[in-house]
Order: sequence, then C-alpha cells, then structure tokens
Amino acid sequence: MKAPDAFRTISEVAEELDLPQHVLRFWETRFRQIHPMKRGGGRRYYRPDDVDLLRGIRLLLYGEGFTIKGVQRLLKEKGTGFVTAVGQTGSVETVTLDEAGNEVDVQAASPSGPVPKGAAGKGGSAGLSLSKSGQRQLEGALSVLMEAKRMLDQTR
Repeated sequence: MKAPDAFRTISEVAEELDLPQHVLRFWETRFRQIHPMKRGGGRRYYRPDDVDLLRGIRLLLYGEGFTIKGVQRLLKEKGTGFVTAVGQTGSVETVTLDEAGNEVDVQAASPSGPVPKGAAGKGGSAGLSLSKSGQRQLEGALSVLMEAKRMLDQTR
C-alpha cells in the first residue's frame, strides 16, 4: 500500500473512488480545479489533495444529487477548500474555510447551493422544501439514474 502522501495514477484513483477512468478525464474538462501532474506520454499523477477534491466532487454529484453546474457554482462560491473538506470528511456538513484556509464555521450545502447557517434540519441534513410534484420528479430522475448505473455496472 502506498503512503498517504504518495501520488496516485489514474487507475489507482479510479479504483479508490469506484469510478471509471473516463469519468475522471471528463471531470478534468468540466472542473478546471482538477489538474493532475502529467508526465511523459500524458500519464496522470494525482496528488492527495487532487484525490480529496475528486472524492468531494463524487460525493456531491452521486451522494448529494448536485448537478455538474451546481458543483461548479459551489467551487466558485466556496472554493476548492470546501469541496476538498467534503472529500476528506465524507460529509456535506463541513468546516467552511476562509480565503487563508482557516476554519470559520460549520455550514451545510445542498444541491441548490449552500444553506445559510441555522437552516439545517433534523440530523444536520439540509432542510429542503419541495412540493409533492417536485418530490415525484426527483424520485423519477433518481430511478432513471439508478437504472443507468445498473446498466453501466453490467458493462464493466
């Protein structure tokens, strides 16, 4: 096993995050904050911070229901430190960092953006108010995504 601070290849990162390599390459085109070191022949080497950022993006996209644009907006508004902290803690409820990287406050984020302090509901999860039709639409989208994931898993 590699040391925690060792650089990782794309295959190691893909395996660790349970993602196909092409998804990591695609994310590089959508999130300018992801920039692994590239060696001769274009071989990618990810730093530990890169892996934490990718882990945070994965959690936001797949675990919390953010869209790519939603994560891009979160990166723009809160910075990479916030999303990296999500990857390190495995939780959307993370310590917010100021521009100097100092801990400022605990704040939750939601697919529609960060939730103001004190707006989190029971159990620390962001309290979202959705109409019944909005809930049905989300449930329908989730079932379509789950079916797509099942089909992708079968092809691996």
